[in-house]
Amino acid sequence: MSLRQQRRSRTTAAALAMGLALTLAACGGTTQDSADEEPTAGRPAPATGGATGGGATEFEEGLAITMLPKQVNNPYFEVSSEGAQQVVEELQGTYEYTGPSDASASSQVSYINTLTQQAVDAVLLSANDPNALCSSLEQAMAGDTAVVTFDSDVDPSCRDVFVSQVDGEEVGRTLIEMASEQIGGSGQIAILSATANATNQNAWIAVIEEELASNPDYADIELVATVYGDDEDEKSFSETQGLLQANPDVKAIIAPTTVGIAAAARYLQGSDYKGQVMLTGLGTPNQMREFVKDGTVTEFALWDPGALGQLAAYTGAAMASGMITGEEGETFEAGELGEYEIGPDGVIVLGPPTRFNADNIDDFDF
Repeated sequence: MSLRQQRRSRTTAAALAMGLALTLAACGGTTQDSADEEPTAGRPAPATGGATGGGATEFEEGLAITMLPKQVNNPYFEVSSEGAQQVVEELQGTYEYTGPSDASASSQVSYINTLTQQAVDAVLLSANDPNALCSSLEQAMAGDTAVVTFDSDVDPSCRDVFVSQVDGEEVGRTLIEMASEQIGGSGQIAILSATANATNQNAWIAVIEEELASNPDYADIELVATVYGDDEDEKSFSETQGLLQANPDVKAIIAPTTVGIAAAARYLQGSDYKGQVMLTGLGTPNQMREFVKDGTVTEFALWDPGALGQLAAYTGAAMASGMITGEEGETFEAGELGEYEIGPDGVIVLGPPTRFNADNIDDFDF
């Protein structure tokens, strides 16, 4: 029996004992601990908290939690990792950040298998494919490792919970709205995405396509191409160049990937397309600041990837501690981020995206 199974057995036994005691006392309800102190501004609250659904009410110490991103050396995931590491260390656990240098599902499989062999308590995974990782993830869960996906999901049967950065439909609507505003509601647009199998990008693109097909506000906008830079800087740069050469009438590019938008901005910045072709999408303020300042990019959006990493870490710790089981309706405290509830299909949503432009970009540092 693994350490986590032992912890679950103790949690279950304690819950049964409590239930018996309550029955004998003819009491119909249960009680749980709740934090009375205000969280410290700017950092997660202390390593305790209430939860409904899992039985335990405090995070365990000594948890081994690993973040496995789509790829390492990606600024977006590095910020997410910083947030997760901060939480794990405050919970007095051990943290590891590891993963492939290329954004492919096959590369992630070997890392998942290794973490399963190591019997880590929780894996925080941003998936490169919704289905290709399932066999390995099922083995991890069978070994009692909590599987928490974040940023990019897998099939719900292959993980415990998914920490979504925002509501997917809201992201897609924000992206097409920004593009429409920047081209005056008329003209050809194109999309520079990450990988062809990326769950999150494909979901957002589907919303964009649906909006273009059904929303009269976008009747005069035509999506002429979707290309993939595989979340590699050089490939995204060359895909932008090829896209514009093949589609000279494109007025805007939507890049729903932080690697892609930065590479596309760099290409536009040094070309005759600067100021002629609009670029929007998802990026971090620090990587996009120079492009906003020099007029290459007008506006883009993102959530705080550090907060996303924090929430993923709290979720993994709550799962591994027996505070939640992944069932809809369960709640738990995530430090300064506040209380979160598990929704349908085991989804937890961080919050809405923020738009960044020349007026506010210097207010952010990530």
